[in-house]
Amino acid sequence: MAKTIRKRLAPSPRSVSTSTRRTKKTSITKNALEFFRNYVNNPSPVGFETSGQQLWLKYLEPYIDNSFVDPYGTAVGVIRPDAAFKIVIEAHADEISWFVNYVTPEGLLYLKRNGGVDPQIAPAQRVIIHGKKGPVKAVFGWPAIHTRLGNEQKDPQPKPENLFLDCGARSRKEVETLGVHIGAVVTYEDGFDELANDHFVGRAFDNRIGGFMIAEVARMLSENKKRLPYGLYIVNAVQEEIGLRGAEMISRRIRPNIAIITDVTHDTTTPMINKLIEGEVQLGKGPSLSYAPAVHNKLLAFVEKVAADKKIPVQWRALSRSTGTDTDSFAYSNDGCPSVLISIPLRYMHTTVEMLHRDDIENTIRLMYETLLRLTPKTNLRYM
Repeated sequence: MAKTIRKRLAPSPRSVSTSTRRTKKTSITKNALEFFRNYVNNPSPVGFETSGQQLWLKYLEPYIDNSFVDPYGTAVGVIRPDAAFKIVIEAHADEISWFVNYVTPEGLLYLKRNGGVDPQIAPAQRVIIHGKKGPVKAVFGWPAIHTRLGNEQKDPQPKPENLFLDCGARSRKEVETLGVHIGAVVTYEDGFDELANDHFVGRAFDNRIGGFMIAEVARMLSENKKRLPYGLYIVNAVQEEIGLRGAEMISRRIRPNIAIITDVTHDTTTPMINKLIEGEVQLGKGPSLSYAPAVHNKLLAFVEKVAADKKIPVQWRALSRSTGTDTDSFAYSNDGCPSVLISIPLRYMHTTVEMLHRDDIENTIRLMYETLLRLTPKTNLRYM
């Protein structure tokens, strides 16, 4: 009987993974993909981005002239730091997470949100608590469907006040012995994986993918021996998820003349998303450009023409009062900085199974790269 059951089981992970291999040519090298995998799997919660920034700078180092890190951890690689005219390409490094807020006498941990983490996805998830003695494994406990307290008409919904972690401790003393403390940050355990038809899935693609893509732009400039007529600042900002704070600080320090921001945007073709409100953007159809007050119209038109000339597919969104990205911080910094947002479609944002398509990654990298090659200090972006 056991042999019969084994034959009916799904193929082993090794045999499954071969079906996801790409047959057409790709600009993402094996080394780059390995960096992306490690970068995604490394925790980088809001306010605690240091280890992720170290990984990112190490990958970027061969392709830049120098680098610096600001007091709150925003990392910057620079090409041609002597140039007076400055262009920024930027992403953010932080991921949503939780804080330990209260420990019960029985050793259970209650939490506060650190960024826009979604309580709905938390029950039964595995997490890592980053304590004083190192990482501690834990799970979001959730009572079995047979036992949950609640009336028959309405099942209890997960929210911060009824979500708790179980790390195996059964008293406050045992929690303390593990090195877990009030304020310890908590991240989800799920990591990078590949799905069929060139899809990637993982935690914190928002916006680890942006950091990867701007690093790839720097790599392509270096390996193709392109000399830019301006200084290029490759910026991986911290604390975007709690109010664009890292971008706000670094924009004042660099004082760029132009800023190109990349972040994720919603794939709106899955269930429970209203296209009448969110518009239509889909994985695999190219990067998304946006109209918004913070997006500079002439710079946007410039990027649109580059995409058309280079036959790079793009999609469009309208974003109203703010973009909700670091574009807003750069655009309104100093005396005003012409800024544009180049977004990559993402499914299931702020979950542990965020999803990207390889073609979109490659096309977003290409669009930034080709735009940088065409921009000069003499590019006219004046409105009048």
